[in-house]
Amino acid sequence: MSFFDKYASLIPVLLIYVVLFAIGILVPGMWQPVAFIMFYITLGQAFNIFLGLTGYVDFGYVAFLALGAYGMAIAVESLGGANLGFGIILIGLVLAIVMASILSLAVGAVALRLRGAYFAIATIGVNEGFRYFVEGARIWGGSEGIIISGAMRNIFGRETANFISTFVSDILVFIIAILAAIVTVLIMNRKMGYALMAVREDEDAAKVMGINVTKYKVMAFIASASFAGLIGASAWTLKMTYVFPSDVFLITYTVEAIVIVMLGGAGTLMGPVVGGLIYGILKYYLSITLPGFQLIILAPLLVVIVIAFPEGVVGALKRKARGNARKYLR
Repeated sequence: MSFFDKYASLIPVLLIYVVLFAIGILVPGMWQPVAFIMFYITLGQAFNIFLGLTGYVDFGYVAFLALGAYGMAIAVESLGGANLGFGIILIGLVLAIVMASILSLAVGAVALRLRGAYFAIATIGVNEGFRYFVEGARIWGGSEGIIISGAMRNIFGRETANFISTFVSDILVFIIAILAAIVTVLIMNRKMGYALMAVREDEDAAKVMGINVTKYKVMAFIASASFAGLIGASAWTLKMTYVFPSDVFLITYTVEAIVIVMLGGAGTLMGPVVGGLIYGILKYYLSITLPGFQLIILAPLLVVIVIAFPEGVVGALKRKARGNARKYLR
């Protein structure tokens, strides 16, 4: 297989990101809707690295997003007087990755030895347990959280701080989406990807073939969690300028990530993009046109789509694709 054949599936994904960015920049009033939709696409891309490639459903995924949000908040609050400028944001992103990775390594080393409902229950327990630990032990501000709006203004000035919250944070989400897509393709075209595919299809058979299934599952778990940490740091802390445990540990984000991946097509590169587009557009515009009733309409619409496309929209298209078109829908 040539280099182009391996990485051709990135082309339509990157084109969609470019089109969305252009719409947001060039069409008046469209930046916020585009940023809203990109958040869900990026969340799906990050979650797909684990769910799509292993078949394991992590209901505690939002805990990694929360740790990333705290990582950025801690960096801004602790280093506000160090005169580092935008270096603080870089340090916050690194800290977000480190904190999310450490938690994922600790959780993955134990929970990934479980399967099915047992794994799902264990990950829910981790998310809720960590949230109540933060609140009960009063670390990182406890239930009062961390508010960084004042620190941001002191570090960058009012105008620059507002620019970071309204634009830079969204640009970071675009960058994270691109990186997540690239990492997904790299994994899929290497030994790790084939090993994870074997795990997803039949884990017992993979073990018999000599594949170290725990090692590869933990690697995918950490990679996916790291991107969740980056999303939390960018799309939550930098944008909202606060972190409250009751908000960032909300399991709703995990459920939305699962819906997006399954809606678009788990284990496909384009799947989370299509799923994020469908979910983000429906949620945004239903919230505007029918405020308070959007979930009543959104839920049955999603059920109909999932029933019509049990393999996801991209999965159904991939199955019908023929010849060279197949490589663009991997």
